[in-house]
Amino acid sequence: MDKKVRLGVIGTGHMGQYHVNVAKQLSDAELIGIFDANLERATQIAEKHKTKAFPTVEELLKETDAIVIAAPTFLHHKIAKQALTEKKHVLVEKPISQTVEEAKELVALAKQNNLILQVGHVERFNGAVLELGKIAEHPLLIESRRIAPYNSRITDVGVVLDMMIHDIDIVLNLVKSEVTKVKAVGSSIVSNHEDVASVVLTFANGCVASLNASRASQAKIRTLNISQKDSYVFLDFTNQEIELHRQASSTTQLGTGEIKYRQESIVEKIFVHKDNPLKQEHEHFVKCIKGESEPMVKGDSDIKTLEVAYKILEEIHGKK
Repeated sequence: MDKKVRLGVIGTGHMGQYHVNVAKQLSDAELIGIFDANLERATQIAEKHKTKAFPTVEELLKETDAIVIAAPTFLHHKIAKQALTEKKHVLVEKPISQTVEEAKELVALAKQNNLILQVGHVERFNGAVLELGKIAEHPLLIESRRIAPYNSRITDVGVVLDMMIHDIDIVLNLVKSEVTKVKAVGSSIVSNHEDVASVVLTFANGCVASLNASRASQAKIRTLNISQKDSYVFLDFTNQEIELHRQASSTTQLGTGEIKYRQESIVEKIFVHKDNPLKQEHEHFVKCIKGESEPMVKGDSDIKTLEVAYKILEEIHGKK
C-alpha cells in the first residue's frame, strides 16, 4: 500500500480525543472522520480537528481502510467484529473485549481476512519499555506499582482491566513462561468494581511477579522493578527512565550505640528515546497495515493477557 491509510476513529470520549489528535499528526495516514454516539460532541471534536463527524459507524467504515476503537469496553467486540467483517484493519483500546471467547473470535476473524488487529497496550510503546527487553533477559522477581487518583470517566471496568492489564501484558512478554499460579486480592473503594488489587503470579520457570494497582490513591506512581541474578532494573513509566544497578555490595557496621548499614552499587542510566507513546502506537499500526513492520503485540499474546486478567478477577470476586 503506497497511498496514505484512510483512518477513522470511533468514540470521542477522554481517550478517543487523544486518538483523534494523534491521528491528525500521522504522515502516512489521513484522518477521514470520526463517529460518536453523542453527535453533538462528535461535531465539536470534528470542527476542532478539521475533520468530518459521520452519523453512523457504517458510513464511516465505507470511507476508511482502518479504524481506531475508543468506545466503552462493552462495545469493543461488536464494533471490531463489524469492522473486521467489512475488511477494515482495527486498533482497539484495551481490553480487547469483555470475554476471552470474544477475543478469540476477533483474532480468528482478523487472521481469516488477513487484517491487522492491534490492541491498545500503549505502554509497549513507552521508550523505557522498548529498551527494557534488551536488559531484562532472565527476571527472577518483578514488582510493579500502578496507582493513581480516581477518575470518574472509567465506570465499566475495574482497576484490573483499566490499569493493571498494562503490567500483565508487559510481564508476560518479559518472562515468556507459562503462569502456573495466580493469587489475588482486591476491594471496591469508590466504584462498583475493584479499585485496588494486589496480585502474585508464579511462572513455570520460577519467576515471581507482584503486581499492585490502585485507582483510589492521592498520588500517581507507575514503576516496575526487576531483580535478576547480576542486576536490578528500575523503570519509571511516567518519566520514561531506566536505572540499571550492578555489582551491589552491602556491609553492616556496629558503632558506639548504633548500627550503620552501607550499600554500594554501580548505577547506569539507560538512554531512552522519548516520544509520545500513543503516536508511536499509531505509527506502528499504520506501518503494519502498509507491510513495513510486523505487529509488536500479536493476537495470541492479547488472548493470554486477557486470560490472566480474568483469572485475577475470578480470584478477587469469585467464579460466576
